[in-house]
Amino acid sequence: MKIEIKKITSLLLLSFAFNFSHAQQKDSEKCRYTKTPQGYLMVLREGDNVLALIENLAKEQNIPSANFTGIGFAQDATFGFYDFSEKKFHPKTFNKVEMGSITGSIAWSGDKPSIHMHGVATDNKFDAYGGHILGLKVGTGSMEIYITVNPEKLERKVEQPLNANVLQLPCLK
Repeated sequence: MKIEIKKITSLLLLSFAFNFSHAQQKDSEKCRYTKTPQGYLMVLREGDNVLALIENLAKEQNIPSANFTGIGFAQDATFGFYDFSEKKFHPKTFNKVEMGSITGSIAWSGDKPSIHMHGVATDNKFDAYGGHILGLKVGTGSMEIYITVNPEKLERKVEQPLNANVLQLPCLK
């Protein structure tokens, strides 16, 4: 009887482990973006690094420049307030928040995409926090990012004396 219980327990654990790994594999294989007439729609899932995935999309699809908006749940949202006298961001992270608004742009800095993102997050008390987003990880649920592609490639360059990465516009002739 004890041997049968051990066998059944072992089979149940093995089955659970297989199903769990299969579910994780299926989640990792889920499509994260699709093409739209104006650009792309991203649907990100729990644990996804939003900035990294937007950067990867820009590289993979060779997006010349774009603007984006989004909404969704965040596990971690790190905002930064730029101190012009110190020339650096002072970060603050908020956990388990809802992103009521995300907005930003995609440009390039050399051969690397440069993402500039701002947003507003609310907690379970409906207190709101906002500003420059330094890091954003999707929480329980999902996050939707709508990306509108622009045809012209735009660059960002660090400008002094601010030491800030500023979008460069081509001059009209």
